Amino acid sequence: MKSILGGSLRKCRSDSFAKRSGAQAARPHNSKKLIHSLSPSLAQTRLDRSGPKRHLVLSVFFSSRHPPPCRSSYTLPPPRNLGQQNPSFLPCLSLSLSLFPSSSPSSSSMASQEDKLAIAKLESACRDLKTLLQKSSDLDRNLEKMDKRFDLIDQSLSLASRRVAPLQSMAMANKALDTRINRAITPALSLLHSFRLFESLQADIVDLSTRLSGEAGPSPNRLKRLLEYVDCVDRLNAAVSSINEEGEPAIQKLQEVVEFLSRTKATDNFRTHRLRETLVTLRALYETEVDAMRFEGLLDEALLQLQDEYEGLLQQLKHENIGETQEGGDGEVVGSELGEEEEVEVLRRMSETLAANDCLDICIDIFVKVRYRRAAKALMRLNPEYLRTYTPEEIDKMEWESLETAISLWIQHFELALKTVLVSEKRLCNQVLGNLVDGLVWPECFVKIADKIMAVFFRFGEGVARSKKEPQKLFKLLDMFDSLEKLKAEFIQIFEGESGSDICTRFRELEKLLVAASSKVFWEFGLQIEGNSDGLPPPQDGSVPKLVRYAINYLKYLVAETYSGPMAKVLQTEQVWKAGILSKPESDEGLLRDAVSNIMEALQRNVESKRGRYKEKILPHVFAMNTYWYIYMRTRNTELGKLLGEQYMKKQYKVVAEESAYLYQKQAWGSLVRLLEAKADDPSSKARASARMEAFLEGLEEASQKHRSSYAIPDADLREQIKEATVKLVVPAYAEFVSAHGSALKDGSCPSAQSIQELLSQVFDGGDREGDGKKTRRRGGSRGGGAAALMGTGRTFDGPDQMSVIC
Repeated sequence: MKSILGGSLRKCRSDSFAKRSGAQAARPHNSKKLIHSLSPSLAQTRLDRSGPKRHLVLSVFFSSRHPPPCRSSYTLPPPRNLGQQNPSFLPCLSLSLSLFPSSSPSSSSMASQEDKLAIAKLESACRDLKTLLQKSSDLDRNLEKMDKRFDLIDQSLSLASRRVAPLQSMAMANKALDTRINRAITPALSLLHSFRLFESLQADIVDLSTRLSGEAGPSPNRLKRLLEYVDCVDRLNAAVSSINEEGEPAIQKLQEVVEFLSRTKATDNFRTHRLRETLVTLRALYETEVDAMRFEGLLDEALLQLQDEYEGLLQQLKHENIGETQEGGDGEVVGSELGEEEEVEVLRRMSETLAANDCLDICIDIFVKVRYRRAAKALMRLNPEYLRTYTPEEIDKMEWESLETAISLWIQHFELALKTVLVSEKRLCNQVLGNLVDGLVWPECFVKIADKIMAVFFRFGEGVARSKKEPQKLFKLLDMFDSLEKLKAEFIQIFEGESGSDICTRFRELEKLLVAASSKVFWEFGLQIEGNSDGLPPPQDGSVPKLVRYAINYLKYLVAETYSGPMAKVLQTEQVWKAGILSKPESDEGLLRDAVSNIMEALQRNVESKRGRYKEKILPHVFAMNTYWYIYMRTRNTELGKLLGEQYMKKQYKVVAEESAYLYQKQAWGSLVRLLEAKADDPSSKARASARMEAFLEGLEEASQKHRSSYAIPDADLREQIKEATVKLVVPAYAEFVSAHGSALKDGSCPSAQSIQELLSQVFDGGDREGDGKKTRRRGGSRGGGAAALMGTGRTFDGPDQMSVIC
């Protein structure tokens, strides 16, 4: 205060000095203005050179540039009179009163008048100067009086400042003390408010818990109460956290204030005592109640009940209509929604509350356990009992029909589990657990749920891939591989991220196993064909062996539209594995054509091997004719024939079948025809005509018996063409022989040509003959039908060059 008052006094004094100095500085300026106003009244004297006499005119004038030699200080002492004010002023003035020399009377009178006028003006100016000096003196005296007054005020203010300074110090000290006490009291009041809020929230939670216990089953009202319950738990946790965080700092600040007041005696003992009692009460309450609030009180019980409600609500979310696929807008199968929006919102809030109360692990365990059971139970409605058998040894013991059915169900159930069950579970995980730990928790939870389900499917697929490599398994292995290829993009999308890397790795491993198993089955099938591993002798009747029928149907089915793509993909993948990922693979069609050609060549080598095992001369030709004709006719106009090419099939199989037919006819019927080729004019021929006829009939009977008992031509078209060719070969030769040697033959000893033709027809048409004690077995015709003629018509079959071309 003293400094403030002293500063004010100094300011006032400086202002008074400035005003006085300004007044004094203004006085010369005012004097100049007055002198300038008087200057026109002053006379000027000149030297008049026109007269004979010279008049000395002394001009006295005052201007602003030549002021009177007066005192220039602003603190002029008040002059007593004009002479005292400025002694040099009078001589100057006396000099202005000049005496003019005498002249003519008229000039003297004019000069006298002018002198009087000049003297009058000088006197008036003198009076004005006196007045000006007088006023300046008065102003100076007033300024001195004001200066004295300001000195008195300055002394008074200095004294007041010294007296007010102690009061100012006391005010500042009181303000500092008040601030320090308030800093300690405010946290304590906030802590007490948190305790009161905790008590009120306890009552609300007890009331809501009672209401929830009285309601059973999901309902909108119960969901609303659950939300209220979760809100109360959140607020209770916030209150407990506030007490825990604010308790120690509040008590510490209050203790510091109490110690300060006790030490400094800044307030009375009564207030200090009350503050000390408050400190003791808060400390005791904090030390005894906070831990119980956090771990043993109503908050812990509320969290336990919240966990039970969380588990119960998760149990209520079921997969509906799991066997009925739902298609999205683009035709893809999509998962169904689990639960209503209100239920999902309640679950999300519960998850966040449990995580905020250090129950995140418990929340995750509950969610994974419940949702896995629900997903597994939904899939169990599909009755996948086949998944219980998954080891290679157990799969090898299964009947083929059962295994085929199990693989088909596996493909369907795998897709259903992925596109419906797991997609729905992933969406629920994201909705409920998406906000926990910046979204890092829910992918892990989903993978834990899906891993247990997918592991069951993976182990069955791996067991099938590792089981015995039987040829019939190839198509089911390709079905499994093709289904995984179609699901690969969606599978990777569902299990994206680092959390799903293990499942994706196992998915790829299963694909690799299926590729390896499929390729191995395919190549081993070719080796089995070439090595004649069926262990069976060639057919005794020269019919098409079962291996050939199986192999052709197998390859036809393999190169059909259903399996050609997966098989080509398998072969291409295998080639990349062997040649490296940087190699340039062949086209799918080229790879498949080369692979099938290898199998066909192996089959041809197998047929030739069986053909060489016959000991009879005619039967190998029958076998080769039947087999190659079968291969050609079954592949013509099919995907297999188109893949291998018509020229390839004709060269490899049709031509060989024609050659075998020629050799068959030559061996079977050529010898009989040669018996009838002797000329009629030969005398010895006539003598032996009866013997030849008898030998011909015996050979015909023997050939008929062999064809009925030992030879088989299963294809009806082929059999018909062989019959026609045989009739055209034998009957004309027989008729010609009978006509040429009719005179040498006994009447009735030889049948007619018509009888021979009927006999041959019965041989090839499958008629029964008595005498050999058994019925002749015939094979049925082919399913294809419509084959073109193998043999020429209207002439004798002389060789393969005369065979007609198949259209």
